[in-house]
Amino acid sequence: MKPLTCIIVDDEPLAVRLLESYVEKTPDLQLLASFTNSIKAINAIKERKPDLLFLDIQMPNIDGMELAHSLPEETRVVFTTAFKEYAFESYEVNALDFLLKPVRYNKFLSAVEKARKLHEQPQNTQPQQPPTLFIRVDGEWRSITVNDIIYVNGMKDYVMFYLDDEPKPLITHLTMKAVEEMLPSAQFLRVHRSYIVAIDKIRKVDRNDCIYIGNEVIHVPDGYLDAFKRFIETRSFNK
Repeated sequence: MKPLTCIIVDDEPLAVRLLESYVEKTPDLQLLASFTNSIKAINAIKERKPDLLFLDIQMPNIDGMELAHSLPEETRVVFTTAFKEYAFESYEVNALDFLLKPVRYNKFLSAVEKARKLHEQPQNTQPQQPPTLFIRVDGEWRSITVNDIIYVNGMKDYVMFYLDDEPKPLITHLTMKAVEEMLPSAQFLRVHRSYIVAIDKIRKVDRNDCIYIGNEVIHVPDGYLDAFKRFIETRSFNK
C-alpha cells in the first residue's frame, strides 16, 4: 500500500513536534515537511501536493483558513486549533476533520483513517461534502451526520434541524441562506422560504404541491414551485 503523504503547518514549534511524533508512529503515513511559517509552506504544498495537511488556524501573516482556500484539489485538510468556535467555519473549505488542541493521538489517527478511506476510493466517486457538520446548540457544538437530516425549518435568525432518531429538533442561531450553502445540493433542496428538505426523505407530493416529509406537510409556494417541478420531472418515469 502506498503511504499517505502529509505536511504540518503550525506556528507553535511544540505543536509541530507533537504532530511529528504522531506521524512517526502511524503506519503508512509519510511526513514530507513541517513549517512554522505559513507563507513558506504555501509553495511546498503546491509543489509536493501532499495527501493530507495538518493545518493550524490562528497564525500570523496568512491564517489557516486563507491558506486552505489555495490548496491543491487532491490535498485534504485537517485543522488543528485551540479554538473550537472555528469548527463551523472549517466546513466552508470542505475540511476533512477538526482537531482541538492539545491533539490526542486517537483523534489524530481517526483523521488519518478518514483520509485513507477517501484516498482509496476512485477519484470520480470521492464525496465532495463532509459527512458530518457541527452546529452550536445550547452553548455546545453538536456533531450531526448529513444523511440523518430530514429537513430544516427556519424561524427568523434561528433554524431547526430535524434528524432521524432525534425526538426534538436541534435549534441553532443560523440563517437559512447559510444552511443552504452548507448542505450538499445533490442531497437537499430549498422548497420554501423557511424549509430545506432532504430529497431522499420525501415520502410523497400531493396534487396541491404539498410535500410529505417526516411529520411535516410543506406546501411549495409559487416562488419555489417551478424549480421544484423541474426537480420532480428529472426523477419521474412519467415524462
